[in-house]
Amino acid sequence: MSSLTLMTPAMNAAVRRIFSSNSVVIGQNNFRLVISSACSSQRRVLAMPMQMMSGALAAVSPCKSSAAATGIARLSSSSASPPPSIVTNNYDATATTNHSSTSQPSPKFQNTPIDFDNSASAHGTKTTHELLRAILVFESCLRLPSLVQHADKLLALSNKLLGKTITNTVVKHTFFRHFCAGENSDDMKPVIEKLRQCNIGAILDYAAESDDDSKKVSNGIEHNDNINSRGSSKGSASKGNHRIDEASWTSKQGDIIVQPPFNQPARIYDYKSESECDQHVSIFKECIRSVRDVSSSPPPGVVGEAGGGGGGGGGGGFAALKVTALGNPKLLERMSNMIIEVKNLFSKFDEDGNGLVSQEDFIRCYGRYFNEDTEHLDEIIGVLDPSQTNDMIDYISFSQMITPYSLSKFTLKCKDVGPLALVTPSDEEVVLMRRMSERLHTLAEEAAICGTKLLIDAEHTKYQPAIDNLVLELKQKYNAKLRTSRPVIFNTYQCYLRDARERVMTDLQRSERFGFHFAAKLVRGAYMIHERERARELNLPSPIHDSALDTHTCYDEVIELLLKHRHLNGPGLEIMIATHNKESIQKAVHLMNDLNLGPNDDSVHFAQLYGMSDNLTFTLGKHGYNVYKYLPYGEVQQVIPYLVRRAQENGDVLGKAMSEVVLLREELKKRFLPV
Repeated sequence: MSSLTLMTPAMNAAVRRIFSSNSVVIGQNNFRLVISSACSSQRRVLAMPMQMMSGALAAVSPCKSSAAATGIARLSSSSASPPPSIVTNNYDATATTNHSSTSQPSPKFQNTPIDFDNSASAHGTKTTHELLRAILVFESCLRLPSLVQHADKLLALSNKLLGKTITNTVVKHTFFRHFCAGENSDDMKPVIEKLRQCNIGAILDYAAESDDDSKKVSNGIEHNDNINSRGSSKGSASKGNHRIDEASWTSKQGDIIVQPPFNQPARIYDYKSESECDQHVSIFKECIRSVRDVSSSPPPGVVGEAGGGGGGGGGGGFAALKVTALGNPKLLERMSNMIIEVKNLFSKFDEDGNGLVSQEDFIRCYGRYFNEDTEHLDEIIGVLDPSQTNDMIDYISFSQMITPYSLSKFTLKCKDVGPLALVTPSDEEVVLMRRMSERLHTLAEEAAICGTKLLIDAEHTKYQPAIDNLVLELKQKYNAKLRTSRPVIFNTYQCYLRDARERVMTDLQRSERFGFHFAAKLVRGAYMIHERERARELNLPSPIHDSALDTHTCYDEVIELLLKHRHLNGPGLEIMIATHNKESIQKAVHLMNDLNLGPNDDSVHFAQLYGMSDNLTFTLGKHGYNVYKYLPYGEVQQVIPYLVRRAQENGDVLGKAMSEVVLLREELKKRFLPV
């Protein structure tokens, strides 16, 4: 197949005169006219025999088009060698996506150059006002870095001097409008529709955040050694009763008082936070339904089923979800500590350090740390079922057995009170954890019904083990291969963390063992400042890679790992490459080409934040890739903390925004100084 760029100038001019800006593809035996807009390259295809096309050209312009008609009739299917730049698989919109695991290139693909530095592709659909606003925002961040670094303090000062109304108005018409889609679903519709026209899907993210982390703590858990509303902690734990009368553990002020076992300090959970979490379920439900409403049909002219192809490929749009909005952050931290100590316990059982424990060694180590109970031990072995792993026990099985919900069954048999015993939850905390899980399941069920996919955001490392554990619950149910052919739940992996690759590998193995579809959103990371400060304060090793190069390497290696897994095992696995790094996108595009994965292969998605790296997003959309914009929304006052955090954590991206400013200026120049 050959493209219009291979035609003679006379042929090119004649065809463009007739079909204006529509794309034209020439094959050996027929002519295809691809109906497209300025934003898209994959559209409806009209085909006709070469002889008919030659006659049409001659009839429309018998004098000037005869050479073109003759040239078309003689045009062969061989194409020129692609230029030494990034190439993409230009997928024939009339063909079915090739899921074959063979590495041989399919004749349905054609290598064509992709240029991420074209101002028309990146910003051609923006209004002049939007161009000016974007330049103002980026220039402010570039020329006044202290504006970003001290944004929270400057906003507080502005609120004090000018008042919140004026401050919020200024923010709304500058930074908010540039980085956020709107305040509510109605406000977002024009933004979503404009993206859809450009073959770009939407990831809706309710972005309200607390601007004072101390409030989360004070409204979360208070430690109080003097509180013992339920008597002896040991007596409380020994009951093992999870069906608790709430009135017996709620104070007159409505606070939830808990007394964990082993003389841990009593804790108070503010009931208000529980009530707010219930309200957030309704907000996220609305978000999920909004995604369904805007993703119910493909972009205009896309060939295939609704939701297929770019801009919503893979059978539905996405909604983003933060687990800390559905459960008390301090409870999540408690859960994470439990999971970490369970992993530490497995390391003690794994004396060889090879990740596997024989049944004999397990029984011996169990007797070392726990009071032996033959009946309980037989039950444990039955749950672990070593026969699945060649009579060996690995961490995956071990972690399935000892969960935050079941931890007390084990720690009550501890010979000594050690780190594991000291993280044992109270019966009340188990109830609160189950409530948090129920909220997530409610939203996952709604997403499955609506055909919406849930991206569970990554958060601080002190919460992440608990989040991973909760997401695993969801994946096992809603991504189950017996239930669905496509995943609903995506977990997020931050590749600036040293253990990112290990976690991806472990979860990939879990998906194969337990029969569910693996789905991942890959990011570099969004909490670097916080993580490094916390590590210093606690005198802990930093969880983050030592250098940016290590992070880049990890990110690209994980992408390669998952794309190759998809290539070898067929559809089912899905990956969202969420990055502003052009080099990583180029590598992913090259690898997709090498593995014969088409641009609109439903297994691969790309995403960037709204208002940033439009040269990547719009160009990928133009070339038919499944690409999305992450659309934060919410009331201005509630979203300001999100804007501040994003600006500070993505300072490196903003710092490199000069190339985007160059493209913005170039496009603006075309408006006032047309060629």
